[in-house]
Amino acid sequence: MANSADQHGYPLAHLKVLDFSRVLAGPFAARMLADLGADVVKVEPPDGDLTRLWGRVIAGIPGYYHQQNAGKRNICIDLRAQGARELVFELVRQADILIENYRADVMPRLGLDYESLRAVNPRLIMLSVSGFGQDGPESHRPAYAPIVHAEVGLMDRLSRRSNMPLRDLPLSVADTNAALHGLVGLLSAVIHRELTGVGQHIDIAMIDATLVTDDQLHFDLEDSEDTGPLPNDAWETGVGPILVSADFRYLWRMLTTQLGVEDPTNKQMELATKIRLRREKVGEFMAALTSWDNIEEVMTEMNIAWGRVRSAATLREQPTIIARGAIVEIDDRAGGTRPIAQSPYRFSSAKSGVRGPAPYRGEHNRHVLTEWLNKPSNDIDALIEAGVLQQE
Repeated sequence: MANSADQHGYPLAHLKVLDFSRVLAGPFAARMLADLGADVVKVEPPDGDLTRLWGRVIAGIPGYYHQQNAGKRNICIDLRAQGARELVFELVRQADILIENYRADVMPRLGLDYESLRAVNPRLIMLSVSGFGQDGPESHRPAYAPIVHAEVGLMDRLSRRSNMPLRDLPLSVADTNAALHGLVGLLSAVIHRELTGVGQHIDIAMIDATLVTDDQLHFDLEDSEDTGPLPNDAWETGVGPILVSADFRYLWRMLTTQLGVEDPTNKQMELATKIRLRREKVGEFMAALTSWDNIEEVMTEMNIAWGRVRSAATLREQPTIIARGAIVEIDDRAGGTRPIAQSPYRFSSAKSGVRGPAPYRGEHNRHVLTEWLNKPSNDIDALIEAGVLQQE
């Protein structure tokens, strides 16, 4: 478990973070801060983060929760209990950053809105991630990633381009985009605070973050999809499917001019027939490739980018993932290890990386209150007795 004693060499080792968030958008941003050395304390309610219900359970910790909360410490506070707000204020006085991703009305209702927290600590940087922003006509709406995927046209585009029924994306792009843009905002605010001494409230809406990260958006806004490149094709080879990142017209020209593939068409044929016959010919050529070395050699000769279509379950066999240590094994808290995606940051003269497994709810109540607040043991006992602090 990460703590203040193992942070030497990490660029954010001087930062204290309170993570009030749950599920993905907030926890992912906080996980990245922890990987960069920040002392991240997850403040979890008694009923727990919803993601404690998802994934393979090892030592009482499910996989989804583990992936987004590794390296953090955890205190469990019942924010409805008498004295809870005062305890939060004590922690805020010591914190650099606070992250939350409730609906816009929740933190104010708890008396933990930015104005109240800023009065306690003017240097506090607060990140609020929500589906539709902190104000505006839809700020009251709850939102998970699929809701935003639907609202910003991603589901419609996937359906149109794949000729499939409407369905959600197989990853939570709206959440992770908001988390990463929130991370940029946080680190910018840290630099700004160093110059001015002033904290900041950062309002990140998932709908904004998804729009600005959508490189295909202009095709829809300007009704110009016909001006874009042809879609990439997946082809079956003799050893498995590959994706070829090349306009089919360019691929065909390379195959016929560089590798001697014969054109089965003539000038008298209709365009649709030409396309069908040429695609059949490419399919035959691809099927005749019988080794990965053979595929690599052919694609290199044509100077075309390609990728092996893999099952994510086999990613620990991917050469670059192996070489970069992008999936690592960490303590599973049951005498073994479990896999987790490593921090993507590679510094020349600083450290980054996941620094321990995910915590149990309330596991670090005493440690954090002692380290951050120098709170006596009998005061902590009183908070436990009052129901303010709880532990799994």
